[in-house]
Amino acid sequence: MAEEAPKTTKGEAMQAEVGHAAPEHAPGFPPFASETFASQLFWFALLFGGLYLLMSRIGLPRIGAIIKDRRDKIARDLDEAAGMQKQADEANARHEKTIADAKAKALASAQAERDRVSAQADLRRKGVEKDLAAKLVTAEKQIAEMKARAMGNVDSIAHEAAVSIVRQISGKIASAEAVTRALAAAKQA
Repeated sequence: MAEEAPKTTKGEAMQAEVGHAAPEHAPGFPPFASETFASQLFWFALLFGGLYLLMSRIGLPRIGAIIKDRRDKIARDLDEAAGMQKQADEANARHEKTIADAKAKALASAQAERDRVSAQADLRRKGVEKDLAAKLVTAEKQIAEMKARAMGNVDSIAHEAAVSIVRQISGKIASAEAVTRALAAAKQA
């Protein structure tokens, strides 16, 4: 029987062509391999130092400047907002004062108008009362005159009525003197 050739993997075939074989790796996690630990610490220290220098010289100053600029901008914005709030409060106070002044002026104007209208009404009322008083005096004089005329007529009518009544009852004509005395006695009674 012919001996069979050992089977080779593709990776082994490639290594055979190049002319050297791959070293055997130690079992376990490669960064914890004791043979490469010193070189790993060297590169870690070198990269950490470079990163530290890069951050301390370039990155952190830029970040610090950005934070400072932002802090300054926030402080300016707060100061500006406080100033605007103060201006708004002052404007509100001026507005309230203007409204209060306008209300006071309107009330004063309304009171003045009310007083003026009241004075005019009082003048008109006094004028009307004066006219009515004058008309009342005139009317009372007219009534007194009419009453005097009526009373004067009453005496003549009563005199004529008495003469007529005496003639009707007694058939005689009464004397004017007797009728006048009888009427005067009746007025006093």
